[in-house]
Amino acid sequence: MSPVSDIRKLGQHDGAEATVRGWVQHTRTHGKVAFVVIRDGTGILQCVVVQKEVTPDVWELLTALTLETSVTITGSVRADKRAPGGFELSVREMAIVGQSVDYPIQPKEHGVDFLHDHRHLWLRSSQQRAIMRVRAEIEQAIHDFFYQRDFTRFDSPILTGAIGEGGQGLFTVDYFEEEAYLAQTGQLYGEAAAAALGRIYTFGPTFRAEKSKTRRHLTEFWMIEPEVAWNDSEDNMRLQEDLVSYIVERALERRRDELDVLERDISKLENIKAPFPRVDYGDAIKLLQEKGHEVQWGDDLGAPQETAVGEAYDRPVIIMNYPKVIKAFYMKENPADPTTVLCNDMIAPEGYGEIIGGSQREDDHDRLLARIREQGLPEESYAWYLDLRKYGSFVHSGFGLGLERTVAWVTGRPHIREMIGFPRMLNRLYP
Repeated sequence: MSPVSDIRKLGQHDGAEATVRGWVQHTRTHGKVAFVVIRDGTGILQCVVVQKEVTPDVWELLTALTLETSVTITGSVRADKRAPGGFELSVREMAIVGQSVDYPIQPKEHGVDFLHDHRHLWLRSSQQRAIMRVRAEIEQAIHDFFYQRDFTRFDSPILTGAIGEGGQGLFTVDYFEEEAYLAQTGQLYGEAAAAALGRIYTFGPTFRAEKSKTRRHLTEFWMIEPEVAWNDSEDNMRLQEDLVSYIVERALERRRDELDVLERDISKLENIKAPFPRVDYGDAIKLLQEKGHEVQWGDDLGAPQETAVGEAYDRPVIIMNYPKVIKAFYMKENPADPTTVLCNDMIAPEGYGEIIGGSQREDDHDRLLARIREQGLPEESYAWYLDLRKYGSFVHSGFGLGLERTVAWVTGRPHIREMIGFPRMLNRLYP
């Protein structure tokens, strides 16, 4: 009996027989020779069927091999540098496992809504497979980066009674007759974990009920949020630079083939090395005014402003020390300028906007309490958070990296809705 092999491991069977299983991508026939190209999730394989070398039943099966039919094929493995993966299979036996009749997605242009309605099938396309592999590589790179630096992964709750990013954009949930929210961030819980474990990171889904239809927004997205005891704002920014540089390096090292499929101009990634340029918020406002943007000191920066600042650099740029009035309650007041806070945003080049937001946390109990009151937040919900400042307060910092925005930038794709398996957007909950 021929061994069953992944396509990517066929080189181990060169000159011998092997059996592969997968889905038909396309077929073509030239007289008495036919070619069947299949994929199995590990690679692409061309299978050659010669009429005189197979039974009439096998030859007849060729007429039933429609797009995405699942098959089992046995044959001799033969090295061929011209073939995908460097090998092809000379077919001896073939069987259909699951027929595919009238497959909805055909090799032609389809509308975006149609493709999202069929997302469960669209994922099988070559570009979508490439995106998912780059995403998985970036996720693994993140885990490896923090593991190598003695961080502990900490899982924060998705259901919470404490608001992390302000009262706007919350999904409210009925929690046994008590009001709860889908987490906007794992940060507050990460701060508690940092007091126990020193260096931690959370990695999970977060939710924003923002009625936005821009290419940068999802209602459910994944965030990576490290929190580090004894790190100040400067330490925090260095960690961000190192992480992003590592992510890009890994994608270039291990996912070059996928980036080629996506036609990514990798020259724009090859110079992404720390340190990154840093710009004070006030200087960023001046730069934007010089470019003709109608912004004043104290305004938050939207997508057009982030893009304009990012265009001035060939790598991510860090904008730091934003006005206190436009930032979250937990950010530490800047000793050098009490109207600002020790925070930063990292803006990706090429128009991809903010991929990281971070800050040094306010470690003074009374100042933190005052900020909670200023913003009208329910004190009782933050009693536990204030305890962190009552019992051994400490300097600490952290940030959040948006996974989908980062994957979009690395892959060079225009919309983050393709950066997650099943995107959740305004008016999109199916499938």
